[in-house]
Amino acid sequence: MLTPHRAPWHAGPVELRHSAMPDEPHDPTPGPRDATPDSAAPPVTDRADFRVDSRLTLLKVAGAVIFLLLALAFRDDPGRLVFGGLGSLVLAGYATRDLLVPDRLSADREGVTVVAGFAGRRRLRWDEIQGVRVDVRRRLGTRSELLEIDTGETLHLFSGYDLGVPVWRAVTTLSALAPPGLTSLPAPG
Repeated sequence: MLTPHRAPWHAGPVELRHSAMPDEPHDPTPGPRDATPDSAAPPVTDRADFRVDSRLTLLKVAGAVIFLLLALAFRDDPGRLVFGGLGSLVLAGYATRDLLVPDRLSADREGVTVVAGFAGRRRLRWDEIQGVRVDVRRRLGTRSELLEIDTGETLHLFSGYDLGVPVWRAVTTLSALAPPGLTSLPAPG
């Protein structure tokens, strides 16, 4: 049986650079940062679902098993046993959340459903949301992007790993479903 080819996935850029370098280095190769909302416009749909990449979940499960095996292999050394056991528990907890709630964000013409807490869900109507934007942070030579859904009372943050797509693509998709002016992308440069 033939399986469809999965397109490679990337959570977004991670830059390691000196703080004196410009924020947006010139890169002649086309990529996610060079795409504009117009050129990357998603097809118009009535629903969008964003879920954790199953390969990342599998990696967390494998890491939990490896840490558990290391803890058992070094059970005579209390320090290594505790380190291996805690590492296994932490990774198993993250993997459990990925398995219980793989869909982190769902949206339609009425609003969005977000993950709340460890495995709960919360429905937000578009009129409850004050803004949807990409939060870009630069610290210690790295750059991170988060999807931010602001209701005024609560702030829901999603990384590219939570969404399974780059954050700017999720915001572009949400802008097709949200009322005009509710979503915003960061200005390039």
